[in-house]
Amino acid sequence: MIELRNVSKRFADLVVLDGVDFSVRKGETVALLGPSGVGKSVLLKHINGLIHPDKGEVWVDGQNLTRLKRKELARLRSRIGYVFQYGALFDSMTVEDNIKLGITDEASAADETYSRKRALQCLELVNLDPVVAEKYPAELSGGMKKRVGIARAIAGQPTYLLWDEPTSGLDPVNADIIDSLVEKLDDELGVTSVVVTHDVRGAFRVADRIAMLMDGRIRAMGSPAELRASTDAAVQEFLERDLTIPVHH
Repeated sequence: MIELRNVSKRFADLVVLDGVDFSVRKGETVALLGPSGVGKSVLLKHINGLIHPDKGEVWVDGQNLTRLKRKELARLRSRIGYVFQYGALFDSMTVEDNIKLGITDEASAADETYSRKRALQCLELVNLDPVVAEKYPAELSGGMKKRVGIARAIAGQPTYLLWDEPTSGLDPVNADIIDSLVEKLDDELGVTSVVVTHDVRGAFRVADRIAMLMDGRIRAMGSPAELRASTDAAVQEFLERDLTIPVHH
């Protein structure tokens, strides 16, 4: 379970989060929607302790992140996979070596046989051919780089997966491929996921519940059908930029 309780965060004079309450139940996929620059990625980074709140509490797996010492935080982070917006791959390393970086258990990471096998397993999970393992990021398309980034995020067998704009910069075909992967991995790995996105259609497709972040607060939260039925004008205006929203579940 993930829970943010009355979380506030400001950078200089800019208030980004202003008393946010947000929760994700075990095994659930929650999409966090909202306009660009509203603080969705900032909220996401609170969940794995990359950013600390000025006020409020962040709870993950029954632990209050805001009170954890460095070692305890590192232990908790080993159960959280993070999919970066642009893949964040190391250009000087092969795909296989990039994926191995995601293996969080030191003994497993040091075991060459295990780590190679795990890298190939993760490539398979994201529907990439094993031959990709030997390639370098510069040899891959944008969509393939995203999938390698996902393979790295799941290499450590996380309990939680945090997705930062997974379809950003992709054409509709590749965006659909990534959305399918979000659904597949949630089902097959049983992870608890938070998907930060501004892609309304994708959010409605992959999420059990959707939260709308506006003006530093969660403006609305509920199932896709509940959000579609919202009478909040600001919520409706945001959703109606994509009139072909399929109501999911």
